[in-house]
Amino acid sequence: MQEERTAMVDRGTYPDAVTPWESGSWRAAVLDWVGGHLAERGLRVDGPLRVRLRPWSVLVRVPVTGQGAVWFKANPRSAAFEGPLTAALARWVPDHVLSPLAVDAGRGWSLLPDGGQLFRAVLDREPVEPREWESLLGQYAGMQRDLVARAAEMERLGVPSERTAALPGLFDRLLDANTALEPGERARLEALRPRLADWCAELAAVGIPDTLDHADLHDGQLLRQAPGRFTFFDWGDAAVTHPFCSLRVPAESARDRYGPGVLPRLLDAYLEPWTGGGHTPAGLRRAAELAWRLSALGRAASWGRMFPAAPGTAPGARESAEWLRELLAEPPFPG
Repeated sequence: MQEERTAMVDRGTYPDAVTPWESGSWRAAVLDWVGGHLAERGLRVDGPLRVRLRPWSVLVRVPVTGQGAVWFKANPRSAAFEGPLTAALARWVPDHVLSPLAVDAGRGWSLLPDGGQLFRAVLDREPVEPREWESLLGQYAGMQRDLVARAAEMERLGVPSERTAALPGLFDRLLDANTALEPGERARLEALRPRLADWCAELAAVGIPDTLDHADLHDGQLLRQAPGRFTFFDWGDAAVTHPFCSLRVPAESARDRYGPGVLPRLLDAYLEPWTGGGHTPAGLRRAAELAWRLSALGRAASWGRMFPAAPGTAPGARESAEWLRELLAEPPFPG
C-alpha cells in the first residue's frame, strides 16, 4: 500500500471532528487490510489516496492501476451495520446496489468498487428532466417492496429497528436525550406527543409493511448508470421503518431544483409500485403525508450515529434538534 504521506485529507466543514484516522496504528491497519484485499485480486494502489473525514465516517478513495479506484469506508460503532447490510443487499437486490469487495463487520469497514458517476455530477453537467427523478423513485420503491420479507433479517444485521408502531417511543428517547433544544421548543414538542402517536397509529393501520428506509437518499447517494437507471448506496443512515419515510429527502432535492410543482409527479411515481392490495390513491397519499412528517424522527436518530465527540458534548445534538423541529412543520402536499 502507498505510504500514508501520500494521502490528501478533506475535513469539509468539520475541521475539529475526531475520527479514527487520527490514530497511526488504525491507519496502518486500514492500509494493510485494503492492500491485502487488492493483492488477492492482483491489484495495487496507483497514486495518492484521497481521504474524506466526517464525524460519521472515514471515506478513502484508493486509485487502482487499470481499474480507476476503489473506496474504503469506516463507520462508527453505531452504524457498523452498513457493511453487512450492503453485502446482504448485493445478494437480495443485486440490480439496484453496489456489491462490496470486502466487509469487516466487527470493525465497521467496507471496501467498495467504483460505481460510476454520481447523479449529482450529472445534474451539475447537463439538463435533467424531472422524469429522471420519477424513474429513480419508482425503481427505489420497487426495491423497497422486494425487501419487505427481509425486514427481520436486516434488523438481525444490526439495522436500527424504527418500526412504525414504535415511533412514539423513538420520539420520547430522542427528546429526552437532546441537549440542543430550547425550553420553549421542547415544550412545543412535548405537547405534540399525543398527535404524533395518533399519526403513527393511523400510518400503521394503512397496512403498508415496514421495510428498508435509506433515510438520506439525496443526489449524492445515487449513481446514474444510464438514463432512468440508478444504483443506490451509502446505507449508514438506514433503518427498518415505514418505507414512505424515504420519499422526503429526494423529493425535497427535486423541489429545490425544479420548484414545488414537481412534487405531485414525484409522489405519483413513488406511490405507483404500492398500488393494489386494496390501497386507494387517497389512502396512499394520506400515508405519504404522515410519513413525510414522521421521517424527521429517522433523520434525527441518524445524527446520533457518529464517532465520539469531545468530552461534555453530545454527538449530533444540534442537527438532531433541527430535525425534531421539523415535526412541527406541515408537509408540502395534502393527504
